[in-house]
Amino acid sequence: MATSFEKRRAELGERLRQLRDTAGYTGKEFAGVIGWNAPKVSKIENGRQTASAEDLDAWITALQVPAEVAYELHAELATLQREYVSWKERLRVGNRAVQEEAIEREANARVIRAVDVGVVPGLVQTADYARHVLLAVANLHGSKRDITEGVRTRMRRQQVLYEPGKTIEILMAYSALLHSPAPPDVMAGQLHRLIATIGIPNVRFGVLRPHVRLPYPLTHGYWIVDELVMLEQVHGEVIVHDPDEVAKYARLTDMLWSPKITAEGDEARTLLLEVLEQAQAGIEGK
Repeated sequence: MATSFEKRRAELGERLRQLRDTAGYTGKEFAGVIGWNAPKVSKIENGRQTASAEDLDAWITALQVPAEVAYELHAELATLQREYVSWKERLRVGNRAVQEEAIEREANARVIRAVDVGVVPGLVQTADYARHVLLAVANLHGSKRDITEGVRTRMRRQQVLYEPGKTIEILMAYSALLHSPAPPDVMAGQLHRLIATIGIPNVRFGVLRPHVRLPYPLTHGYWIVDELVMLEQVHGEVIVHDPDEVAKYARLTDMLWSPKITAEGDEARTLLLEVLEQAQAGIEGK
């Protein structure tokens, strides 16, 4: 089933094809006029490739598209490059369906780079911690409460951590360990899980050091999955497809992995053990 993004990309491609047809060019002829190879024209028109702003400008110039139509095309492309859906709408199908989508997306991905500042990333959550996260979301948004199915499916997502041939990075803020949606006993189990994550061969795991200067203020977490970026915010989910914007997130992520900013290996383990000691003290203080 085509996603909303794929449908809108196909619609834009069809509109560009109609403009080319109206101008009297075949696809091959137009490729020669615009200076591209014919497969690129075909992919854009058939919704298999997203046109960049530069591609669209070249198309508009070659066909002498009227200014008002050019404006509409750029507006369509801008909408296409940034997809938004509210959590109320997103979760209407239930947590299980949302997690199933994530399983398919991550199974097909070559690169997964998670950066989370307020929560433990889903790929390394325990079932108990995940249950508290999904309950918090359901309580705020009044969404479907299929929590057990959602947790079970989220746990299946984690199989991707052990698949060879993938680049997987899990980077989280130290503050996410301190401000938890779960009680101390659940957080203690979650911390043990994170400590075990450090030894997974296919996964690079890091914790942003406390009291360090960041290269850019992190107002939200994000995930880079191949050529797109996913932002989970309080009001909804934003998916960014614009290659230039995706590249900015990739550059920021590279900067965050600096050893001066992020602890890995034994240093990350030490930070986790410090928070674990605090969590255990909280359990004993009940």
